Amino acid sequence: MSNDNKGLTTIFVDKKATKRRLRRAKLLVVDGPDKGRELVIERERVTIGRSVICDLVLADKAVSGTHCEVIATERGFLLRDLESTNGTRIGELKVREVWINPGNVFSVGQTKIQFEPQKGEVEIELSKADRFYDLVGKSVRMREIFAVLEKVAAADLTVLIRGETGTGKELVARAIHQASPRAKQPLVVQDCSAIPKDLIESTLFGHERGAFTGATDRHKGSFEQAEGGTIFLDEIGELDLALQPKLLRVLENREVKRVGGDKVIPVNCRVVAATNRDLRQMVNEGTFREDLYYRLSVVQVELPPLRERPEDVPLLVEQFLQEFARRCFPGQADKVFSVTSDAMARLKGYPWPGNVRELKNTIERAASLADGLELGVRDLLPASQKTPPQPLPGGTAERFVEDEVPFKEAKQKVLDTFEAIYLKTLLDKHGGNITRSAQAAGLTRYHLRELAKRYGIRGSGES
Repeated sequence: MSNDNKGLTTIFVDKKATKRRLRRAKLLVVDGPDKGRELVIERERVTIGRSVICDLVLADKAVSGTHCEVIATERGFLLRDLESTNGTRIGELKVREVWINPGNVFSVGQTKIQFEPQKGEVEIELSKADRFYDLVGKSVRMREIFAVLEKVAAADLTVLIRGETGTGKELVARAIHQASPRAKQPLVVQDCSAIPKDLIESTLFGHERGAFTGATDRHKGSFEQAEGGTIFLDEIGELDLALQPKLLRVLENREVKRVGGDKVIPVNCRVVAATNRDLRQMVNEGTFREDLYYRLSVVQVELPPLRERPEDVPLLVEQFLQEFARRCFPGQADKVFSVTSDAMARLKGYPWPGNVRELKNTIERAASLADGLELGVRDLLPASQKTPPQPLPGGTAERFVEDEVPFKEAKQKVLDTFEAIYLKTLLDKHGGNITRSAQAAGLTRYHLRELAKRYGIRGSGES
């Protein structure tokens, strides 16, 4: 692919990336109900579909809510289908993803769209720093995120954070809160996946005394508790569909009504949400409200998995070792851990299905069990590289409690282990075939591929 087709170009000064330049391009509808409509591409990712959450909105009834997307990369512009009902085509070929060149025409439903280059470039800022509060990274992707966070933290904009499990979504939320004018007020963290369905409304919005059996006292919900500060709604994709309209009203009107109460209570808090699920796909499937997605995603932050930024591993390792030494050996400045070059190379080359959380656990375990202050390959090799995933042993819960592992982290470890075992067994049973495996599991092909990718499990073709 020639340099002329590059979507993104990174500019270096003294071997350090200083900015990125996005080549302007345009999507022009050349046939179909929306003929003549166009979208100038000025962001790294744009979506096409019937939903109002898309960048190029089409009226074509044969087009899915979020049908496909165009992504600008340093290799060029990538057209990717988003598990649409009728598919994305170039000519007679149905494509899942394909690199597109100037002049290419692709079809969605009854609509034909032409990709055209435009003159000029859009500059994308990179932060000069390699950290933002507790977030660490010198990679271009992370410094681009830091630049965004430096801007939006001071505003009261609602932020949606998306990323795989363990990428640091809660750290982003905490950093936004710490950098905002609300930093001295409460930060309330609410995991939507950890609350029983029949209690989540009371947990979020509160309840009056006698509202239901067991409600012996009045209770302020998470939104009231976050008054003046920030509420972080983690795993927002797990929120029950029936409760989503009530959350939408809170976001629009900034007021809550407790369960069992008639009084409307104003709330003043910033909302940050996070998910490891593809909410656009959920909107397509009817399991997440389109208007709620639109309201939550005023600013979107997409965290890359650790396998896509291996250059950040040494910086993260250094930070985790320093934190471990300060916590376990307070006042002992001579406790400085280091990692051999061979071990660091192995750490950078490992795909880290559990992302930053898995790396941190690996480092802390190695530092705890090592005989000296220099950690080698035998100390640091992740357990998942030594042996294949095994069923959880009896007494796991007791071990987590004994080791004082927080509930959320313990739960995630169990889920990660289950998902890895389930996916490997599923794909083995169906000969690695993604389509048959997805049908058997009741998942979309896209979702199954993303899960398999997260755990470094390879599947074969479609049918």
